[in-house]
Amino acid sequence: MQTIDRAMQVIKVLAHSDTKNWFSITDLSKECDLPVSTMHRLLQSMIKHGLIQQDPNLKLYSLGYSWLEYGLQMYDTFDFVGLIRPEMESLMHEVEESVYFSKPIGLEALVVERIDCPHNPIRIYDQLGIRIPMNIGAANKVMLAHMNRGEALKIISELVPKQEMESFLQQLNTIQQKGFGESHGERTKGTSSVAAPIFNHSNELIGALSIGYVDINQTDEKKQLLIEKVIQYGLHISAKLGNKLYIHTKKNIKET
Repeated sequence: MQTIDRAMQVIKVLAHSDTKNWFSITDLSKECDLPVSTMHRLLQSMIKHGLIQQDPNLKLYSLGYSWLEYGLQMYDTFDFVGLIRPEMESLMHEVEESVYFSKPIGLEALVVERIDCPHNPIRIYDQLGIRIPMNIGAANKVMLAHMNRGEALKIISELVPKQEMESFLQQLNTIQQKGFGESHGERTKGTSSVAAPIFNHSNELIGALSIGYVDINQTDEKKQLLIEKVIQYGLHISAKLGNKLYIHTKKNIKET
């Protein structure tokens, strides 16, 4: 188990750096607090399995291609490959903004898919695979608001300060009542997003659909359109995944 823990330390350093993609063995030893000799043995083993790669000239290390191979294999098992992605593309064309699909993973959410509008020169760019704390952003808050209450409270207690707990819970209640979430400048100043939950056939939350946009030159009419569309497509995708509650919800929307 110690070897696995150490290997994951290395992977986290290589994967989560915002400044560089290649590291020397000295850098990795310092970041992981391991002796160079131990790091050398670990790196050689990881290279054999394709988990990392080494530049033979510079003697630097980066992530290996096995992660891409395994990631693509896992990608093909997700429902959104055949069902969600086409809907995301359709939504992108309607709103001409970047569209995202996120999945909750413990205290964080993972951006699993992104569709950018090719006609929009100003866009928000969140990398695929980026992890975002569950208490930040429209997509994450809408997931918290619609997931199992006990699970949500456990996550919130880990991420939200006690003095802000009551206010945050009230915010989630409002999101649940409205059926969508909004976020303004939480991660990047001048940007916003709207999001709706996605449910499967068992009415279990599987993720969130969101639209990210830059605030500049956005009219109130456009913002309202984004809200309406993300709700509409969230319901439609849930229906395609077999969620029967969509029929009742759709009926209520028509009656009102």
